[in-house]
Amino acid sequence: MYWTLELASKLEDAPWPATKSELLDYAVRSGAPDEVIENLNDIEDEEEVFDSIEELWPDYPSKEDFFFNEDEY
Repeated sequence: MYWTLELASKLEDAPWPATKSELLDYAVRSGAPDEVIENLNDIEDEEEVFDSIEELWPDYPSKEDFFFNEDEY
């Protein structure tokens, strides 16, 4: 299983918290790339509930990771 920023961003608007099957359903309905669906299929625990994308990919950048002042734009 591998994640990139582009792949992980496809799940950003998923209905969190969600189980593996709920995330798979969302990915299919939203037209996510096959790689996202493959990554979700690689999750072993069917019943685990994920609260956010960071639980799937801990390196997912948060707003705090970007060094710009939103008030300037």
